Amino acid sequence: GLLRASFRPGRDIAELRAYLRAREKHTDYAAAHIQPMQKALTFMNIQLHHVVATITGVTGMRIIRAIVDGERCPDTLAAMRDVRSALYQLTGTDLTQIHGIGPFLALRLISECGTDLSRWPTAKHFTSWLTLSPGCKISGGKVLSSHTRKTSSRLTVSLRLAAVTVGRSNTALGAFYRRLASRIGNAKAVTATARKIAVLFYNAMRYGMDYRDPGADHYEQQYRDRVVKQLHRRAAQFGFVLQVQESTANG
Repeated sequence: GLLRASFRPGRDIAELRAYLRAREKHTDYAAAHIQPMQKALTFMNIQLHHVVATITGVTGMRIIRAIVDGERCPDTLAAMRDVRSALYQLTGTDLTQIHGIGPFLALRLISECGTDLSRWPTAKHFTSWLTLSPGCKISGGKVLSSHTRKTSSRLTVSLRLAAVTVGRSNTALGAFYRRLASRIGNAKAVTATARKIAVLFYNAMRYGMDYRDPGADHYEQQYRDRVVKQLHRRAAQFGFVLQVQESTANG
């Protein structure tokens, strides 16, 4: 009980993690050279950075080399995007269907957590390990604080960044983020959305869940139905019955 429990992945996953962490450092060092490339592409009115996550990735470099060789057909250039077959063979599921998780973040999640998530009995254990669950400081039977714990985990930082990006999308996760942000603030909305993404990742890896985004409108309708149901229940407790008021057109 004197040592804090920690997670240590297997040898293969540890090797992948070390590789990705070294890659991240090299990417930071290369930033000073990538910026002139982006500036040159912008001067040529080639907005490649709007359609690929990084211009120095497999897809970006393949397209840039084709442009330098004289290729100008947009359909031909678009067909050069990277396939995800290798990632699918590793995980057995398409993690990129989860909004906010691209190929690189999916690989980073695997490098930090491994492919066997049974070490965490439930999604709640997994999100607690990521420090994305509410804390619980209790003294004398009284809850002193429920704030999430601070962490320097690369994985948690990446999930928070993904949550911010998702918040601007027209998806169910985006609607969830905006609904919370208007009610409890952006900071807590980021944490809650990052936790939701982590839960989806856990269920996909642990149980093979195939995620399909229902859309922002579907989420808003679910939210409305849930609020109306709560209002009916509250009214019944006080002996009232709510009735739907039909709107009438003016004139």
